[in-house]
Amino acid sequence: MKRVILMLGIPFLMGACNEAKSKEEPLNEGKEIAVAMDSPVSVERGKYLVNTIGCTDCHTPKRMTENGPEPNPELFLSGHPSTEKLPPLDPSEVTGYVAFSMGLTASVGPWGTSFAANLTPDDTGIGNWTEEQFLTSIKEGKYKGSMNSRTLLPPMPWQQYRMLTDNDLKSIFKYLETLKPVENVVPGPIPPTGN
Repeated sequence: MKRVILMLGIPFLMGACNEAKSKEEPLNEGKEIAVAMDSPVSVERGKYLVNTIGCTDCHTPKRMTENGPEPNPELFLSGHPSTEKLPPLDPSEVTGYVAFSMGLTASVGPWGTSFAANLTPDDTGIGNWTEEQFLTSIKEGKYKGSMNSRTLLPPMPWQQYRMLTDNDLKSIFKYLETLKPVENVVPGPIPPTGN
């Protein structure tokens, strides 16, 4: 008998809980999205974005640890190390695949070989860039933020990052300006022919 009463009581309790929840303030996801879209320009927001959208995955050299490759904090966002020589690999042998260097700072695919850029405020990185150049680089996918330059190469996902708000991109740039400058001249891309 107790089991029957208990089982009949469960739907009543669930209904009471649902009724109480329905009296709460409804979720307003649109409002939260609007607040995120209107976020002011700040170094803190830039740091948050850089550390959540994967910038370090390609732009920070790795060091091998007992847990596998981890970002090297001394070379944070300094791009593909100019001293790192890649083993020979013919892009035509990578048909249907993309190959990455051990540090994930270089990739080989149908476009040839591309190297992650130095994002630190050193002159070999973005040290002499303007905010406008940075926005052009991401919004238009243009090398060094110049409309007359080549398009950024894979795997840089500028096509997705261009959907960030201008304030988000300005925040990222503001944060990058606060980093420790690292002198590192990243090699230029190698076309698929190897020339």
